[in-house]
Amino acid sequence: MTEQHWELADEAATRALGIRFAEVLDSGLVVYLHGELGAGKTSFARALLTALGVGERIKSPTYSLVEGYQAKGRPAWHLDLYRIADPGELEWLGLDALSDPAAVVLVEWPERGRGALPAPDLELDLSYSGLGRQAWLRPLSVRGEHLLRRLQ
Repeated sequence: MTEQHWELADEAATRALGIRFAEVLDSGLVVYLHGELGAGKTSFARALLTALGVGERIKSPTYSLVEGYQAKGRPAWHLDLYRIADPGELEWLGLDALSDPAAVVLVEWPERGRGALPAPDLELDLSYSGLGRQAWLRPLSVRGEHLLRRLQ
């Protein structure tokens, strides 16, 4: 399967894409979120986690680096690695839990954790497009392909 492209008129459309992911997600998934500051990575992650039933406030992990939740009986992790200078800095975080195949793992700035993270099932690139945004979704595994088929 090839990548999908979505035009997102505004932040509400970015959140709607996160909600749509939650509606079709039927297994664990590792998603690498790429994009400039303010492009919508955290908005997407919050919408997805909320739609998966996380009942607590979903904090941006900008300073904590990782936030863990329970989402419909499965673990969910949201990482923001913007402040990481070297992947070795992640050793003390105990990222072994991210390898649970039932977990939903959302990683902002994954290139900063290269080698310390589980392989992605899907990459989501968010970028500015005029007054809105655009999203490119690339499947990198069978699970990623499955989710994109269900999104169509």
